[in-house]
Amino acid sequence: MTDRMFRAAALALCAAAAACTTSAPPAQVTRFHLNQPIARGNVFVTPLDRTAPPTLEQQSYVNAVAAALNLQGFTTRDNIKAAEQIATVDVQRGVQPSALPARSPVTIGVGGGTYGGGLGIGLGTSFGLGKGKSRDITVTTLAVQLKRASDEAVIWEGRAIGRTESDAAPADEIGRLADALFRDFPGPSGQTVEVK
Repeated sequence: MTDRMFRAAALALCAAAAACTTSAPPAQVTRFHLNQPIARGNVFVTPLDRTAPPTLEQQSYVNAVAAALNLQGFTTRDNIKAAEQIATVDVQRGVQPSALPARSPVTIGVGGGTYGGGLGIGLGTSFGLGKGKSRDITVTTLAVQLKRASDEAVIWEGRAIGRTESDAAPADEIGRLADALFRDFPGPSGQTVEVK
């Protein structure tokens, strides 16, 4: 293999690797609090609507927020009576349609030509195989309020917004947003920051 062919093959491999490793853009994080220390106590984490029947999806969101709070020094409790604080979790998801058409995972090209008397005529076409990959973007918002259990007064609240490809796993995205939301807790109040 010549040096030229080796370089071309290496460039092709690098381009393929770059195409496979797409990363989500930074989360947009906004937090509000009274700029006072917040004690890391026992916290009960629950969906915002405590009257709705529990679902596995909601529980995965609650677990992601509980894990992020544990990393910040809070101790999560399964019983609200054993908690000094309550963290309510609300998740909203929507799809932002793309103006670009879906792209097919495989494209095959067909071509032909005739040559005679020094004159060449060519014809080429291509068509996609398989279902096209959507270019739509899913917008996910994770909102958390931290309240005192005694009177349910809000002492901290935050919101993280993320954008991912529409086929991304919701639980993975909520884990990423929970990590971003509680990083450097309590964070700057009243500012929207980008967190990777």
